[in-house]
Formats: sequence, C-alpha cells, structure tokens
Amino acid sequence: MESSENGASRRAEVIIITGLSGAGMSTAATALEDLGWFVADNLPPQLVISMIDLAVRADPPLERLAIVMDVRSRLFTGDLGQVVNELAARPVHTRVLFLEATDAVLVRRFEQVRRSHPLQADTADRTLIDGIAAERGQLAPVKAAADLVVDTSALTGPELRRKIETAFGDATSDTIQVTVESFGFKYGLPMDSDLVCDVRFLPNPHWVPELRPQTGRDAPVRDYVLAHESAPEFLDSYQRMLELTTAGYRREGKRYMTIAVGCTGGKHRSVAMTEALAGRLSGEPGLDVHVVHRDLGRE
Repeated sequence: MESSENGASRRAEVIIITGLSGAGMSTAATALEDLGWFVADNLPPQLVISMIDLAVRADPPLERLAIVMDVRSRLFTGDLGQVVNELAARPVHTRVLFLEATDAVLVRRFEQVRRSHPLQADTADRTLIDGIAAERGQLAPVKAAADLVVDTSALTGPELRRKIETAFGDATSDTIQVTVESFGFKYGLPMDSDLVCDVRFLPNPHWVPELRPQTGRDAPVRDYVLAHESAPEFLDSYQRMLELTTAGYRREGKRYMTIAVGCTGGKHRSVAMTEALAGRLSGEPGLDVHVVHRDLGRE
C-alpha cells in the first residue's frame, strides 16, 4: 500500500453495500462515487476478494473501494461472514452498509418502476410480497452483522445521499466542483451548462481597433469590460444568486455545477467576465472553481 507522510502503511477503505432490493443501493453507490470512491456493482462474493487484491496491488493503489452485493447475483446467498473474515487478513478496513425499508414502501417503489422483485420469479405463483419476504429472511444475518443499517422508508434521494456523506465522507464532502466556462453564442450553447448568463449587454471591445486582436485575458480588454458600471453590478447580483443556488445544490446532494458565460464570439466580454466571476467564487468556502474558455482562439 501507499505510505503516509509519517511512513506508516495506509489501509484501504472498503465498504460493502448491501440490503433489500428497492431500498436505495443505487443511490448510495452513486453518492459514494461522487465522494471519490471506486464503486463495483453487483459482484458475487467469490469475486470480492480478487477485486480487493487487485485494488490493493494497483499502482497507485485504490484507497477507497465500495462494492455492491445483492440478490441480483444468484451466487449471493446472504453469507458475508467468509468474505469479511478473509478481508480481515488483508490491509483493508471493511465496513458493511445495509439498506432496508418497510414492505409497503418497497412495494410502492417496485410498482412505480413497473419491475418485479429479483426473487419473485423463483416460483410461478410467488408474489411481490413473497419476493420481499424471501429476501428479508435471506439477508437477516447480513443486517445483524452490518456496521451501519439505514432505513430509507421515509428518506428522499437527497436525504439518503446526505446520510451517506455524513457516514463515509470527509472534510471535502460538501465541496461543489464549479466550472465557469466562457463561450460564444454564435458557436452554440455549451451542452453541459447548468446556468447560462448573457453578457452581450456590455460594450464590445471588438469595435475598439486596438483591443480587437486582444482577448479578455489581456489587461486592457479586462479593464475596458469591467470599467462599465453594469459589470460590477451584474457580478454582485449574480454572486448573490449563486449563493442561493449552491446552497440548494448542497441540500439536493448535487456536487457539480457548470456556469456558462456567453458573449457573441467568446473572445472578449465573456472571457473577462468569466475570469472575474471565477475569482469571486474562488473565495467562497466549499467551492472548487475551475475556468474553461471554450471558444477562445476560434476567431
């Protein structure tokens, strides 16, 4: 394993995600993936040890690995004891996360997506309730041995994500990755933008001969754009709006945001305003800000 700063060997973190079908395992796996965990879905117990051995020996080694194990794999009988015991002899720290919900909630979730239970098809006359009951009995030993049991019956998706972040996140769990991207409207909107702002209301340096060959990264163009009285007022207002938006993103468990700032060609105004907005946001706690100039150089 990779050594820490004090020379001690670091143990890989392993989370086994399991529980009742429909209880939110996919949501938990996605939340962990967004927190930087490597997630392997639907592995049978026979492959878990091999997967972890490969992760530990990788260069660089995987330090955080989450494995989803459920009854979709016919090889999974609910016996995690042997897996956990074998992992105890390896340089890993293993935790078992078990997700459950009431029968009524599980039935409603399966009916909403119009899918049958994985164990419902074992016999011709087995109902949805029969499948849930069979799975609950099969996984009872796993629940009893789990490090963390979460009942998702009354939880929304964002609320479950928050529980996962609290249990398995770190100091950066609340960080939102923000990309501020300049673009030119004449080349089309960025397809991945969450928010779009139009700065074509500002005076265009294109019509100033000495500024035309320069870009929004150059001081004369930047100063020309930001000197207009509307520029700082716009930045102030937009920054306040983004404070509300990022707070909402955190509540909903969203960790990525792309803000597209557009002018006509993506060379002058949008570039200068993107740099200015990114500079302001970089001072906000909990934001990791990156700048992209999509169309710079196309003219």
